[in-house]
Amino acid sequence: MTSEFPHTPPRKSYTFSDAANAEIRRAAASGIYDIRGGGTKRYLPHFDDLLFLGASISRYPLEGYREKCSTDVWLGTRFAKNPIHLDIPVTIAGMSFGALSGPAKEALGRGASAAGTSTTTGDGGMTEEERGHSKTLVYQYLPSRYGMNPDDLRRADAIEVVVGQGAKPGGGGMLLGQKISDRVAMMRNLPKGIDQRSACRHPDWTGPDDLEIKILELREITDWEKPIYVKIGGARPYYDTALAVKAGADVVVLDGMQGGTAATQDVFIEHVGQPILACIPLAVKALQDLGMHRKVQLIVSGGIRTGADVAKAMALGADAVAIGTAALVALGDNDPVFEAEYQKLGTTAGAYDDWHEGKDPAGITTQDPELYNRFDPVLGGRRLKNYLKVMTLEAQTIARACGKNHLHNLEPEDLCALTMEAAAMARVPLAGTDWYPGKNGF
Repeated sequence: MTSEFPHTPPRKSYTFSDAANAEIRRAAASGIYDIRGGGTKRYLPHFDDLLFLGASISRYPLEGYREKCSTDVWLGTRFAKNPIHLDIPVTIAGMSFGALSGPAKEALGRGASAAGTSTTTGDGGMTEEERGHSKTLVYQYLPSRYGMNPDDLRRADAIEVVVGQGAKPGGGGMLLGQKISDRVAMMRNLPKGIDQRSACRHPDWTGPDDLEIKILELREITDWEKPIYVKIGGARPYYDTALAVKAGADVVVLDGMQGGTAATQDVFIEHVGQPILACIPLAVKALQDLGMHRKVQLIVSGGIRTGADVAKAMALGADAVAIGTAALVALGDNDPVFEAEYQKLGTTAGAYDDWHEGKDPAGITTQDPELYNRFDPVLGGRRLKNYLKVMTLEAQTIARACGKNHLHNLEPEDLCALTMEAAAMARVPLAGTDWYPGKNGF
């Protein structure tokens, strides 16, 4: 019998969404937590929520084709005998050999060198592909100590002590057995084909005093030549930045939760850490309170995609940025040209984050010779160089429009925010006002 009253259309729960229910069913069926790569997929306030205030009458813009706008940056000027001078303020973040293929590491070195910037080793040690093609190479010193040896520390141009990563602050990484080839096993001193989990903290210190001792050890090993970076995840950026500076860091690398990772628990990626937009002002304030802003350089990462993102990060007080996921996309990862093969893996281009399984059809996040031999490191390096060039030109265009002759001259005054959340995090005025939440205690 049909009711004489119309039925209310069925509604699904926002809390118990299709995605949430699917994860409950997956966990119930498997009894294990989900592991994946990539970065957070949830919406977070980001650089898109900020706008620049271009010059007009109250500010005088620069003519793009006649007036210079510099982009270079010095890193490690505090204590290092040989600080690094880069042509552009966009660097390549640490991504390990193991997570990436040898040809992919070579392409990163080629592209970064051609663009006048640096690349970073990542966990697992230094490869000849990357050292041989990187004019400036930063060596990551991680809790795992995989592949670490003093000779490679001396061969590097800088050393990055990794305390935390934005995608998993407080947690270690993973490398599943199918990606631990003979070469990876030899470099990391691990058994071939056995799952590996990196440590979440360094084995020889329990606090900032021990970090200071470790930094001094690294300086002595390298005769005080190399800049020492300290990388922190975006959890407590004010205090972590201050402690890194007091421990003797030349450079602080700050990674927000939009940063990617090769593999960790999904619950880490989505629920631990803070957006980079919230982290930068706090780190800058710590440097300012210590009288060290611009004396200790700040590199920020986590979701940097365009020259506008670069310019906004620098306007908030960063000296440079680092890119990881964007660099892989520039090389050709997640390219729709491989859509048919991504479909066979049960995913789609743009959503592929099972990098830890080593089945990447692009040949970038794999140790399978059949797959990584598809990838041309020369072409990949050229693509990365082009991408870095475009990012730099975009950032210059914005800086000139704001009347600035160097990217470092951009400042918070050049920005406004579109949302209350972005205004509160970035501490710049809501568009059309001179106020942001928390200003003057309100």
